[in-house]
Amino acid sequence: MAVPTVISMLITSVYNMVDTFYVGLINTQATAAVGVVFPAMTVIQAFGFFFGQGSGTYISRKLGAKENQHASKMASTALILSFLFGLIGTILGLLFLKPLSIALGSTPTILPYTEKFLGIILLGSPFMTAALTLNNQIRFQGNAAYSMIGILSGAVLNVVMVPLFAFGLHMGITGAAIGTVIGQIVSFAVLLAMTYKGNNIHFRFSDFSLDSIYLKEIFKGGTPSLTRQGLASVSTLMLNLAAGVYGDAAIAGMSIVSRLTFVIFSVIIGIGQGFQPLCGFSYGAGLYDRVRDGFKFCLKTGMCFLIPICVLGFIFAEEVVDLMRHDPDVVRVGAAALRWQIITYPLAATITVSNMTLQTSGRSIPANILAACRNGIFFIPLILILPRICGLQGVEMCQMVADILSIMVAIPLMFSYFRSIRSK
Repeated sequence: MAVPTVISMLITSVYNMVDTFYVGLINTQATAAVGVVFPAMTVIQAFGFFFGQGSGTYISRKLGAKENQHASKMASTALILSFLFGLIGTILGLLFLKPLSIALGSTPTILPYTEKFLGIILLGSPFMTAALTLNNQIRFQGNAAYSMIGILSGAVLNVVMVPLFAFGLHMGITGAAIGTVIGQIVSFAVLLAMTYKGNNIHFRFSDFSLDSIYLKEIFKGGTPSLTRQGLASVSTLMLNLAAGVYGDAAIAGMSIVSRLTFVIFSVIIGIGQGFQPLCGFSYGAGLYDRVRDGFKFCLKTGMCFLIPICVLGFIFAEEVVDLMRHDPDVVRVGAAALRWQIITYPLAATITVSNMTLQTSGRSIPANILAACRNGIFFIPLILILPRICGLQGVEMCQMVADILSIMVAIPLMFSYFRSIRSK
């Protein structure tokens, strides 16, 4: 189940990387604008994961317990709510487009590009949240290949549409945004069609319910994802603001690194997401040994992937950043930041898989605590303090320090979790 999930996560990151690569061919300000908009896209994605993971964890446990009717009602309820929340986000974002662009960290030179890009991206918000909800629901049913097809279709179209609109039709950053939104709409349509394939739970309007049972479970199971994604958005925003003190090149460099590290991190998220259906089914069926063995397997697999990738990233940091934006100042900042961040990335496997295990098992309090550590509890104070002490280097090394502190929280939480299920 992890293989198609990893592919799906890598494909999802293509949305971000394609924009960065092609917009990087325009100018540094356009590259920085895409980085500035990234936190807003992360918030939109956070609500998609909130409804998708919140409903998905419940669906997998109910399928494991043979309570299929509850699973079916949850699937339709969460999908409709996610689309509505995305629509609200579109309306509010467009009403406050300029102040939102400034709040996200736009400088006067970046602002015109940010407004163009963000204004169009917001139009795709309902489809992005709904697509992510469907993707997670299908995956939690153990049908990761179907979810991969849905994400792949939109990503392939995105790769074609962005350069076509941006350069073929000479629309610049506006064209890049249009190509991205088209890809998101297609992904949603294909994923919706996939709910009627195989043994997936079919979407039905008649299954929609505002019963407190489903709302409570969405909130309980989805808040760790919302916390994790939401704080990722806040941390990226604060990173942009901290880097902005050192100029547009610093923002562009940190923006490129954020997206590069997201590609690496997406593999670990994919491995963890591949484990979640097994974890939910096994936990719901009382097969706790499988939960433990699956957790250990994911950690070993994650480490085997991350260690060689991080070594290569450390050695070829300048070449990788230069590929995204050929600007000496951007490369200098980006290469240094990339090296600082990937030093501790092997620890990310333990942090991420631990968080997902707690979340899928219904342990919302420790899951939320751990989800908040990496990009919130530790990162936010550090991004306020380290640049004052170390200057730009403090901005570059912030994530590394946050990862070290987060692993110190993850280890005791997981020891406590496995002691509790051992007693069962």
